[in-house]
Amino acid sequence: MKKIIRNLGVHFELYIGAVFLSVTTLIVIMNVFTRYFLRFTFTWAEEIAVGCFVWTIFLGLANAYKTGGLIGVELLTNLVPEKGRPVIVFITSLIVSTISGTMFLFSFKYVMGSTKITAALELSYKYIYSSMVFSFALITLYSLYFLEQSFRKMVTGADIKFVVEDNLESDIVEEEQTTMSTNKESD
Repeated sequence: MKKIIRNLGVHFELYIGAVFLSVTTLIVIMNVFTRYFLRFTFTWAEEIAVGCFVWTIFLGLANAYKTGGLIGVELLTNLVPEKGRPVIVFITSLIVSTISGTMFLFSFKYVMGSTKITAALELSYKYIYSSMVFSFALITLYSLYFLEQSFRKMVTGADIKFVVEDNLESDIVEEEQTTMSTNKESD
């Protein structure tokens, strides 16, 4: 049970994104069905589908960065020899943290200044736009983590993985092994 809870924490962007994508898919299917077979549409369906899809995109972006799934960063890192990778990761993490931190601030100001509301539901667009704030905050945190890890590798030469997910999952495995060995010793 503890592993499941920890795993949810490691992959929370994917789980939340999956819920939003599922809602988007169900609403679109429902709206297509009602439009073509029942000859009416729900006025609110498109607004919810678009909002959920935007959240899915931004959560996916944060998770892709966290797991090393962005092609540009991965390609650049793989072009450099093993000894130079911490330097490249440090530089790219510094650039990404600066840009994503700036985007976090701009998106936060944009969301706070937004007065636009949706036509059918009359909800504030702040709920949709806040996906940018959340995503750039996560990317900034992850890039600062990578920055710290790459600096540590440059200074100490320790073997460090540059993917947040791998480090968290290895912590889970180590904790389980420790728990299992403690349980065996007590038996």
